[in-house]
Amino acid sequence: MELKGANILVTGSAGGLGKAMAYRLGKAGANIILSDIQKDKLDETVALFQKEGIKTTGIVANVAKEEDSIRLIEEASAFQGSLDVAILNAGILRDGLLIRVDKETGKVKGKMGIDQWQSVIDVNLTGVFLTAREAAAKMVEQKKGVIIPIASIAMHGNSGQTNYSAAKAGVAAMTVTWSKELAKFGIRVAGIAPGFIGTEMVLKDMNPEALEKWKSIIPVGRLGEPDEIASTAEFIIFNDLVTGVVLEISGGVRI
Repeated sequence: MELKGANILVTGSAGGLGKAMAYRLGKAGANIILSDIQKDKLDETVALFQKEGIKTTGIVANVAKEEDSIRLIEEASAFQGSLDVAILNAGILRDGLLIRVDKETGKVKGKMGIDQWQSVIDVNLTGVFLTAREAAAKMVEQKKGVIIPIASIAMHGNSGQTNYSAAKAGVAAMTVTWSKELAKFGIRVAGIAPGFIGTEMVLKDMNPEALEKWKSIIPVGRLGEPDEIASTAEFIIFNDLVTGVVLEISGGVRI
């Protein structure tokens, strides 16, 4: 698919990886629909993109809510008359151990709460399901489209991320399933599983010692750059043979 003139939705795009993907694709000539739950940050990003000459609009939506996902895809499709690509990036973290055990007594002193579990499943798994379902329904009418769900290498299982790992494993499984179901309609589905990426949040908020520890387990010896994930999204869109896979962009790290 040609990028120039393509109408591309990126969820969770007021910052981080979503913003990086949207920016690269916009500078390549695509029309960008930004979406996020944070209105102020979304408005700032829309203004920045427009200043950069990117044709863009912003839609506030909570992808965990069915009515919001339906409205999001309707409004995204109406922006320039079609929806060519949907990058499903919206997600949250609510990390914690399944159980916490007191080292001295050996007794359980805490458990992952059901709210902690459900909130991540709602956004990271159900939100991807809802937005993909609605995007696919639009793309079937067009007889073409690309859906790019964003997974994570945490899909292999990462300590302290029962909820996040389960959600991302589900995203990976749905990606392959949808590629089989939707191919006959001219729709490709391929995912991206980023490793440890140097987003502004990671570089600003993570403890420096912890950051260096993570770097030390990455075979290439560094964090990934947000634009390296963005270039992967660009590759998927451009290469019409790519479908039914989840590309791990991680510098070789395998949790």
